[in-house]
Amino acid sequence: MPDGLSSVAIGLAAGFLAGQFGIGGAVLTTPAIRLLLGVPPLVAVGTPLLAVAPTAAAGAIAYARRSLADVRAGILIGAAGGVTAVPAAMIASWVGGPFVLVLTAALICWMAVDSLRRVPHRGAEHAASAARQSRLPTVALLALGCATGAVSGFLGIGGGFVIVPALVRWAALPVKRAIGTSLVAVCVLAVPGSLAHLALGNIDLLIAVGLALGGVAGSLLGARVTAAAADRTVRRAFAAVLLAAGLLLAMSELGFLS
Repeated sequence: MPDGLSSVAIGLAAGFLAGQFGIGGAVLTTPAIRLLLGVPPLVAVGTPLLAVAPTAAAGAIAYARRSLADVRAGILIGAAGGVTAVPAAMIASWVGGPFVLVLTAALICWMAVDSLRRVPHRGAEHAASAARQSRLPTVALLALGCATGAVSGFLGIGGGFVIVPALVRWAALPVKRAIGTSLVAVCVLAVPGSLAHLALGNIDLLIAVGLALGGVAGSLLGARVTAAAADRTVRRAFAAVLLAAGLLLAMSELGFLS
């Protein structure tokens, strides 16, 4: 299958997961285009970011229409992240692709295990639902954005895999609202990081366009599925997707899938 068609298929799958879990899609597309299309490591890091913005925007709109997104929080996180995403992308090019991808895999796996450990018991999430709708402090949102931007620019994964667990764990948001808020942040955050990687020559435009085309359609479908699912189911599925992506990427970069 030509790279263009393959990238549309990858984008469709990644967009579906992005719409479901608020992770921007690059957490899947980075290992997918590395493993299936054989692109160089830094191209695998940079290319998905260019497709993240339209994919995340489609999902964010779907969540906002269902009142499942804190638009203010998402914009603040994304804007703050844009400040640190560009220098982080430059550092990634200096450090080198293989190291960046192994680090990406390790962090993804850690987040997956942490998310599984914190799945609430049935009924616990409903008991605290009223308290979870409080307005988040601006300083905390900006700090989260700066940290997320650094991770996004360095690892090329959009930042959603940091934002969703952070909002659920430390801000006590319901998981669906955290996902919608994350997608708002990701579509803002992905712009400076993708431009930096484009300037550094780390983006394959044909693949990026294919990822975006498939990603928008997949994101809308994924958002619809998650809106109808139970929070506990969403959290477990989110953790499982992270763990699978992290392990596959780690095995590839360590030579087990070559």
